[in-house]
Amino acid sequence: MTNPPPGPSRRVTIQDVARSAGVSVSAVSKVVRDAYGVSPQMRSRVTAAIDELGYRPHAGARAMRGRAFTIGVVLVDFTSPYQAEVAQGATDELYGSSFQSILVAAGTDAEAHQRAAEALIDRQADGLILIAPFTSHDWLEGLGSRVPVVVVGRHGPSTNYDTVSGDDIEGARLVVDHLVALGHRRITFIAHPSIGVERPFVMSHTAREDGYGAAMGRHGIDPEVIVTSWTEQGGYQAAIEALDRSVPPTAIFAGADIAALGVLRAAEERGIRVPQDLSVAGYDNIYVSTIGRVALTTVDQAGPLTGSVSARMLLQRIDNSRSQPIHYMLPPRLEVRRTTTAAPYRDRDPACPDDQSSSADHPTRSGREQQVSSNELCGMPAVGRSA
Repeated sequence: MTNPPPGPSRRVTIQDVARSAGVSVSAVSKVVRDAYGVSPQMRSRVTAAIDELGYRPHAGARAMRGRAFTIGVVLVDFTSPYQAEVAQGATDELYGSSFQSILVAAGTDAEAHQRAAEALIDRQADGLILIAPFTSHDWLEGLGSRVPVVVVGRHGPSTNYDTVSGDDIEGARLVVDHLVALGHRRITFIAHPSIGVERPFVMSHTAREDGYGAAMGRHGIDPEVIVTSWTEQGGYQAAIEALDRSVPPTAIFAGADIAALGVLRAAEERGIRVPQDLSVAGYDNIYVSTIGRVALTTVDQAGPLTGSVSARMLLQRIDNSRSQPIHYMLPPRLEVRRTTTAAPYRDRDPACPDDQSSSADHPTRSGREQQVSSNELCGMPAVGRSA
């Protein structure tokens, strides 16, 4: 004789599942915890009972026994396309495991990030993925000594937590070299404010600005930087400022794709043709940048892969399979599309050939192939050229 299911007013318990499956409570617990020593037949019976009764393990009780099987993901803003891709990558990596993710947006305030992380710990999160946290290094080290932590999009050494980031300096160099190879010398960079993080610890946006400045210096070109928020509106306002200058740029490199979209809007409103009159490049390779009408030249730093790697590294920490910190850096890849082309002839570096073209003209070429085929001497300082 089988036991009737619990009434709608009562939460299904582990005892209910055990009675329905005809097994012990400890056997159900092993299945729920994905513990060692459970036969396929036992797992099948318990899983069927769980599905039939709609059983949900009590997070607090699970935490008291050692784990809540919960991963906290703290990001700056849900509207950030790149951060959303990272969070999605982490969630996808956890799919099929016993872990679930909880997402929290904390803005750019360091105290808000700290409160969000502490709230997740109070709710027994087994580990945290912090995307672009504007917090002090000392606080992160303290947090990492209490709970497994992976920090995304932040550069610098650590002892108690892991980091995952792209090589932002190299990525910025790829963009500058590409634009210089096309004859551009007036290249404006749209930067994001540096907030609350002191060197040698820098956020991705600071590293990209550093990479832009270093690459421009290597080519003997003075950098032109406009600081704004990396939003569509921020990119729009920065572009208006740049285009209103007495000598406007022939190329704008926005440190994030979302800001580059604002640049494209400003150019359209001004009747400026992209890329014939103005080349535009971004960074992140968010999905919208791949759409044909946008076709933005950008740097791919693999947002979903970043999230996936972060989740895998965090699970290693949670399983106590590793204690030493790992600093994982993903290599950038230049994606040359239709928003960049040769500088207008009157503004072009005289060392550059006349037949330069965008990837729209040569869709099978990679960015590096275009750079080499145009002329390795293009845009280099005069002192470095042979007569």
